[in-house]
Amino acid sequence: MTSGATAPRLFVAVWPPPAVMAAIDALPRPSAPGVVWEPPGLAHVTMRFLGPCDPDTAVTALTTLGSPSATAVLGPHVTMLGSSVVCVPVAGLDGLAADVLACTGGIGQPPTHREFMGHVTVARVRRGAVCPLVGHRVAASWHVSSVALVRSHLPTSTDPVRRYTTVATFDLEPRSTPGP
Repeated sequence: MTSGATAPRLFVAVWPPPAVMAAIDALPRPSAPGVVWEPPGLAHVTMRFLGPCDPDTAVTALTTLGSPSATAVLGPHVTMLGSSVVCVPVAGLDGLAADVLACTGGIGQPPTHREFMGHVTVARVRRGAVCPLVGHRVAASWHVSSVALVRSHLPTSTDPVRRYTTVATFDLEPRSTPGP
């Protein structure tokens, strides 16, 4: 990184496979006052937000991740996380999130002390707004065999679109199957 450059905003994520991404992107997004929908194609489960961080340092830390693969379970319906995040819960990734935290805890922003809540954000609501999608059924599951280090590109005056770029991908260990 060049001297004086601002470190990119990074996070560790699980990307859903195309079929699950399509199911999330197909959720209705009716116009509602105070509801800001997430753009299609950005759905992910954040394992840990690192914030401004040197990508090489994050890559080095994540090369020590020796977690087994997992099964992510999406749903069963859209809900609220706190008072402003509309999301679909994702279960089955708690152990993976703990392992990601263990290998990245010393880099980026200090880790939060709240319990991991796997989810895919679909909208944000302003104070007092009601999202008509809450309660909508959506369910899927998928095999998680890797995590990604992702760079968040926030909107600017010259590039008004929020984008995510995968910096590196880290394979998880295959689960051992029980013998006969």
